[in-house]
Amino acid sequence: MSGPVRTEDADVDAGRGEDVPRPTVEVTPSRTTEVGAITVRRALPRRGRRTVGAWCFADHMGPAQVTEDHGLDIGPHPHIGLQTVTWLIDGAVLHRDSLGSEQEIRPGQLNLMTAGHGVAHAEEPTGRYRGPLQGIQLWVAQPERTRHGPPAFEHHAELPRLDLGAGGTATVLVGAVGDTRSPARHDTPGVGAEVALRPGTTAELPLDPTFEHALVVLVGAVRVDGVAVTPGHLAYLGERRDELALAADPDDGARLLLLGGVPFESPISMWWNFVARTHDEIDAARAAWEAGDESRFAPVASSLPRIPAPPTPWGP
Repeated sequence: MSGPVRTEDADVDAGRGEDVPRPTVEVTPSRTTEVGAITVRRALPRRGRRTVGAWCFADHMGPAQVTEDHGLDIGPHPHIGLQTVTWLIDGAVLHRDSLGSEQEIRPGQLNLMTAGHGVAHAEEPTGRYRGPLQGIQLWVAQPERTRHGPPAFEHHAELPRLDLGAGGTATVLVGAVGDTRSPARHDTPGVGAEVALRPGTTAELPLDPTFEHALVVLVGAVRVDGVAVTPGHLAYLGERRDELALAADPDDGARLLLLGGVPFESPISMWWNFVARTHDEIDAARAAWEAGDESRFAPVASSLPRIPAPPTPWGP
């Protein structure tokens, strides 16, 4: 599910996005692409909307049918300067990384990997699960104080939920919704939550007014300020909201990701699987990966082939 970011998604170097009225509902289409053997809808980054808080990447994967040995077949590849946040609504995926982690993830569970100075991982079939696979992988840009630090991995089998009354529930992946707080690491002030709404209901969520927010709908549809939001789109909500009212589709309800955070501290450079600040940093990481530098990217115990880095768009 992870990457790669291409120049079709957004410029390698850019600010956080265009100035827009606050609050707002700005709906932009995702870009359909292939990652491994799975079709994904890339909501972030997009031209004109690079980040939402520190969230800089959002791939809605599937739905697709997978087997025990084939489906999500993404061999070892590197990351720097980001955290991967993996969340499934159907299926199972096996994560392996250069720290020695081997962790199966299922719906309702969270995998969070911190790249820091450098990490490599693979995302594989489980060898057991056959059926539908659907989920989302998100990247969070790391701030200056942690992006050169050591890599890490954590798995949360259970996450806290906020009861939204008749409307449904919100599961807090990262940060907090109201007083309901996730135990997962986060390096900048922000929030990530899955909201599950029952058909035909309306729910209200408390928001931090210092954050900017956005929605990615995974299933069904919602209306925000009278604007319909469906899968395959990012709805940017702007800043200065202290609550959010969501009205669910009357037939299917909705499942969606709420993303938010303080506008990111600095412009970032994104290319392939790297989040950095300069081309030189990306060039150095690419060279280390291509050279097999195990001091930066240790081996991953995966049977899938290692993914080579493509040439950079700015040349050698």
